[in-house]
Amino acid sequence: MVVLSALYVPEASQWLSTSAGREALDGYSWMQAVHWVAGSGLYEPRRYRSHGPRSFGPTTVRVAQELTQLFPCRPGIEYLVRRTGLSERSVEYHLGMLRETGLLAYVVRGTRVRGEKAQASEFARMIPVAFDVALGIRTAGEGTGRRMTGIAEAGRELMAKLAKKAARKVRKPRAKSSSKAPAKGAVTAVSDEVRCTPMQVGSSTVSSAGTTSLPSESKLASGQHSSPTPKKVKRGRRKLNDVGRRFQLASELIRQVPWMGRASVPRIAWILREVSDAGWTADEVIAFLDLLDVPGMVHRPSGFLARRLAGAVALWSSPEGRARAVQEYRDSRRAEMARHQEWEGNWQAPHRESVRRLVAEAFAPRPQQTDQDQGEVLTVPTGSDHVSAEALADLRATAWGEFMKGETTLVATTVDTLGQPAAERIYGAGLVHRALRLGSGSTLMALGNR
Repeated sequence: MVVLSALYVPEASQWLSTSAGREALDGYSWMQAVHWVAGSGLYEPRRYRSHGPRSFGPTTVRVAQELTQLFPCRPGIEYLVRRTGLSERSVEYHLGMLRETGLLAYVVRGTRVRGEKAQASEFARMIPVAFDVALGIRTAGEGTGRRMTGIAEAGRELMAKLAKKAARKVRKPRAKSSSKAPAKGAVTAVSDEVRCTPMQVGSSTVSSAGTTSLPSESKLASGQHSSPTPKKVKRGRRKLNDVGRRFQLASELIRQVPWMGRASVPRIAWILREVSDAGWTADEVIAFLDLLDVPGMVHRPSGFLARRLAGAVALWSSPEGRARAVQEYRDSRRAEMARHQEWEGNWQAPHRESVRRLVAEAFAPRPQQTDQDQGEVLTVPTGSDHVSAEALADLRATAWGEFMKGETTLVATTVDTLGQPAAERIYGAGLVHRALRLGSGSTLMALGNR
């Protein structure tokens, strides 16, 4: 039997780059790990104060359920407050608990600057190491990209139970209603109709148990007789009809697409009627809209959306094709975010002293060599000293475009000609390392992922 220690991840390890867990492939497998943490009892909130949650319970599981619906997982505090009905402080508590258990890891941490719009944090859904150890899960690969390859026999039964829990929705508990039972000593009136008709013996038609009302002959002839005991109707979650699915799809798109802003949900639902009836999801609509560039300002989101979706059902008719398009859109968007994070914005000095020293060494002028015979001063070429900023930006964009197509010719040629340090100053260390790994045939790398 495996004995597990207390489950707690310090703040320094709550980032994707420093996390010891592995990234979840989908929301369903992640919810299995969430339910395991909730039932394991290995975690206790480390907040020694008189308020805040005391345990990892159903409320934390409800917050996790909302996170499974987001891709990328970039929830705003206000969004979770609307979806769960919790207070802002409670949402922050439960997000912190998910990070402390190793179920969430920061990809990008949100910012709050006075006078500017707050930026939400982006999370990666993680599966803790303790979960794999407890269930005997075998993995392959390295780092957060490890993937499950098998499970021990002892953990199969527990995994099946977690699968049932992950398939169910945890809902907000209803408020306790007042009891309708009669008070002690109260007299309950007896109904005129009894539950069954007693058998009559002899000619007497009066029963000492009470009066029995018999159905009319017309109802008996037709077989229709209403029972005095109403049947209990099993009520489940209402299945959405076509109109409901249109409104649901419209609401999701308004929340996720920036240029829709505060568009009218009924108007957007009417425009989405064809794609919604064809079974499109919000991700598929967003991927189709991303095929063409969006202007800087959209004055009429409904009209712009109608023009973009004209003929969309005929172009993307098969669900398999739409699924491939969504995956390509996700990969390209991730690559675009990585490029923007690396090349755009004003450069700021690193906070750590060791990193500042490495940066200073990288930007330090190279030593000069003197030709004693001719008396000329020869400068060691750095690879980017004689290139203008505009040409350098075009060169970097071209190299990134080749890399996203699986080609590394430009970067590899620069490395062979000028050396790896000079290539890193031209294209950036991230692109050079990715290109060298791709050229060496590594299969543990995904294009566009940092």
